[in-house]
Amino acid sequence: MTDNVSGRRAFIAGVGAAVTAIGVGGADASAQAQSSGAPFRASRHADDDWMDKMTGRHRMVIDGVTANGAGDAVLFANNLYVANQSAYKLNDADLSVIVVMRHFATPFAFTDAMWAKYGKAMAGMVSFKDPKTQQAPTTNLYNSAAYGLTLPNLGNTIDGLIKPGTQFAVCDMAMHFVATQIAAAGGGDADAIYKDFTANLIPNSHIVPAGVVAVNRAQERAYTLIYAG
Repeated sequence: MTDNVSGRRAFIAGVGAAVTAIGVGGADASAQAQSSGAPFRASRHADDDWMDKMTGRHRMVIDGVTANGAGDAVLFANNLYVANQSAYKLNDADLSVIVVMRHFATPFAFTDAMWAKYGKAMAGMVSFKDPKTQQAPTTNLYNSAAYGLTLPNLGNTIDGLIKPGTQFAVCDMAMHFVATQIAAAGGGDADAIYKDFTANLIPNSHIVPAGVVAVNRAQERAYTLIYAG
């Protein structure tokens, strides 16, 4: 009986030692695998290098997606400048701010001339009305300070963001889509409309292949994301 108990104890001790050895070996192998693998680093593309030409110490990208989101993006960008100045005593040059206008926010990257020409079609497409007239706008209302609380930008303007250096990324896919929809509704030739758009963008605009790509590339270049649905 004593021999059996001793034998069982020896067996259990042996298994424990074996498990410990396996565990240590596994940990070593895992650590070696982690140390030998290089950390992830995103590929860089020359088309996105404009993002690095902004030299601010803090980097933010604001993702505007809807008609109201475009107004929110203008408001949020303004708040970044104001709050960093008042609370941290930073200057405009200390911030690098990119506003992405994509999806249904894209038309708000167009100048007044485009809203005068295609405003009715664009407003219907993105479900947006002038709150004063309840009609389709004939100007880019997010570049007007006259609407106060009736629009989500709360009186802050695109021009007001351009002065401190805000850059805008404008979705090429969405511009093509909007141009195609206007043409299909009898508004002209899609290619001609698209060329109109590209020639009439707000200042500091960069046409990007897709707004979602710009959001990704900005984050890969250390911009923090602010979503403006």
